Amino acid sequence: MSKKVLVAGATGNLGGKIVDELINLGADVMAIVRQETDDAKIEKLINQGVKVHMIDMTDIEEIAQHCEGVDCFVSALSGLREVIIDTQSKLLAGAVMAKVPRFIPSDYAIDFTSLKPGQNRNLDMRREFHVILDKQPIQATSIFNGAFMELLTGEMPLIIKKYNRILAWGNPDQKMDMTTTFNIAAFTARVALDNDTPRYMHIAGSSLSSKDYVGILSELTKHPYKTFRPGGIGFFNILIKITKVFASGENELYPPWQGMQYMRDMMEGRVKVPRYWNDRYPDIQWTSSKEYLKSHF
Repeated sequence: MSKKVLVAGATGNLGGKIVDELINLGADVMAIVRQETDDAKIEKLINQGVKVHMIDMTDIEEIAQHCEGVDCFVSALSGLREVIIDTQSKLLAGAVMAKVPRFIPSDYAIDFTSLKPGQNRNLDMRREFHVILDKQPIQATSIFNGAFMELLTGEMPLIIKKYNRILAWGNPDQKMDMTTTFNIAAFTARVALDNDTPRYMHIAGSSLSSKDYVGILSELTKHPYKTFRPGGIGFFNILIKITKVFASGENELYPPWQGMQYMRDMMEGRVKVPRYWNDRYPDIQWTSSKEYLKSHF
């Protein structure tokens, strides 16, 4: 009998990929969505064979009703406090009420358990939710994947293409984990179907430093790249504080200073990875940063 997996956030970018992978693996996939969710997104899920339930995300009893018989609850929600803490807490309560055995929270980030509290707003919210999660009688597994590799050619200013430079705050030899959303989704789907997973699992398509990216981009573009080090982590922290004053964005998911906080945490060297779990599921084909960048340069 196929396992039943319930996904919250199935209409999102990562959530949609997780649903795709679960279907490919033969899982019985269900999704709970908000009542105001776009009809086209719901129709897409239904056409894939997903059982979609439009519910009141604040009603724990209603959530529990749709959790009956579920083997694993996967959260792929994205948002601020009202989503990551408030909504996820209600989803968790519903899952516990229905005696769902396993829960995967919406982490999908660098390992924030060893970072300084109060220095990264979005990661602080996930840490706060962990306090709630770890008190509940449910087996939880968090997936830490570093940054989304797609950001290398998107919003992350690591590669300064115009000037053939690679940004480095602090130590240019500091390794940074990055993983494609496709690989994250593939790994998450397999974790959802795996009854014996640890509390924390780390993965990475690549773990490279700014200097490593200098070599990769120089090779791919046939133009010499160099590191650009505008200052140390201390100076970067000052810039983050100044940016937060002049570009508040407290109600935005990714204001400029939030991205700066994330880059600082990756480059500061506080993230601890006891081991990588990439080899847990040998059928996953991991995409390296070089492979990903080759298709864009």
